[in-house]
Formats: sequence, structure tokens, C-alpha cells
Amino acid sequence: MDSNELLKKVRKIEIRTKSLSHQMFAGEYHSAFKGRGMTFSEVREYQYGDDVRNMDWNVTARLRAPYVKVFEEERELTVMLLVDVSGSRAFGTTVRSKQDLATEIAAVLSFSASINNDKVGAILFSDKVEKFIPPKKGRSHLLHIIRELVEFTPEDQGTDISEALHYLTNALKKRCTAFLLSDMMDTDDNGRPRWEDALKIAANRHDLSVINIYDKREKEIPNLGLVLVRDAETGAVEWVDTSSRAMRKAYEKRSRQADEECRQLLNRYRIDNVSIATDQDYVQGLIGFFKNRGLK
Repeated sequence: MDSNELLKKVRKIEIRTKSLSHQMFAGEYHSAFKGRGMTFSEVREYQYGDDVRNMDWNVTARLRAPYVKVFEEERELTVMLLVDVSGSRAFGTTVRSKQDLATEIAAVLSFSASINNDKVGAILFSDKVEKFIPPKKGRSHLLHIIRELVEFTPEDQGTDISEALHYLTNALKKRCTAFLLSDMMDTDDNGRPRWEDALKIAANRHDLSVINIYDKREKEIPNLGLVLVRDAETGAVEWVDTSSRAMRKAYEKRSRQADEECRQLLNRYRIDNVSIATDQDYVQGLIGFFKNRGLK
């Protein structure tokens, strides 16, 4: 893609996603995430209706009367986008690829954060961290992130979600709001996620959400006869007889099992998450995600 083409594409993404952020997402973002960033302010005596989880037991014991901690909303958050740039991101069988969808969603989140005066940074990862963009404010910085998502070429093609989560934990010492945008296809030979330990640590340190981006053909295969398929991450090539009903059913079963393993793991650690397909309206998906989170 030449520089003029790149600039046009970035500008098109900016116009669309910035407009959506102003019209639909900024308020939802604020409700869903701003209230989660709380800093300690003071202690005061317990009043009827106060959340007992905010009890300050040390002060209560010392003064022999119930006291609670009072928190105030942080006016500024740091938002980190962990974006999967592995080989499978180029896959897409409908109106857009997974890369295109991830880029637009990342842009919406970035502009929504910017409207709420938050800093935004990004971690682009494959089976290693390919690029770290420190969090900053400003339109030029957001456009820099979008440009990288559009044109970045990773050195490796594999996926290692643990690497990205470990990097987040080590690079940002202060609690941040983090979005992991990935197809989440990083499993062991038994189809189980390989990133549980890293997820547990990152979720304890940061406010982490997962946006699972997928294409419907990754969940089911149509009957196309004998086709040559290539693994975008390993490069392995294989002939597959898609006319075999047994093969298609086995493929769908493995996909469902992997999805269920992922869902259970995210629920275990109370990670807010949403799945959005390349042929779906991501606007409704994100609004639903924000509203559900805001109700918790």
C-alpha cells in the first residue's frame, strides 16, 4: 500500500469511528469504565447502606467504631489496546477481514477514550510482542496507532497471548484499562487455552476486557469438495475433503469445545468479554458489551 492509499484508508477509518465515538460510544464508555477507576480519598463513619466491602478494618479496630473507605472517581485513565497481529488476522470470508474489524474497533475505543480525556497506548503481538506504543493523548497519536494497525507487518506469524499479557503486566505498573483484541486461537494440543496463568496475573493488576474477533468459516466449513487449505500461522498445507459430513461435524465440534474452554476461563476470572464476527455489526456488539458491563 503506497503512502497516499494508506493516508486515505486511515482518514476513512478516522471519520467513521470518530463519528461513532461522538454519537454513540463516548457516553457508554464513560459509564462502563470511568466508574471502575477509583482512588482512595478518606475514611468516614459507617452509614446505613454503605458497602461492607469498603470497610476499613484497621481504623474500625483502632477507634472501636465502624469506618468505611471513601473513593473518588479517577478523572483520567490509561487505556491499552492489546491487538493480535498474527498471520490469522488476514482471514475473512465476508465483508471484511479480522484485521479490518480489529482496526475499526480499536479506533472506536481509542476515540471514545480520547473524548473522555484518557491516554491510549497499544501492544501489537504475534507469538512475541512486535511493537509497543506508549500511552499518550492527542489526535496525531491516535492516528499513529491506526496507521500501525493498518500497515504493520509482523516479524512472526504465530500467536502467544501470554507474551502480550506478561508484557502488559511488566510495562504498566499503574492499573490501566486494557482491551485484548484477538481471535483467541492459542491453545495446546488438547484444545485448552495456553494463557491462563498470564490472564490471572494481568486481571489482578489491570481492568482487562476481551473482544474475541472471528470469522464464521472458522466455526463451520461448507461443502466445497476437495480443497487445499493453508495454516496462516504455521504455513502448513493440506488437502481437505469438505464433502465429508463426518469431517465437517468433527471440525465444528472442536471449534465449539475451544470456544467453551475460552468462555469458561474468562468467566472464572470475571473477565468481561464479547465475541464479534466479521459479518456482524460491531456497533451493536460494542454497545451491548458496554451496557452489560455498566450494569455490573
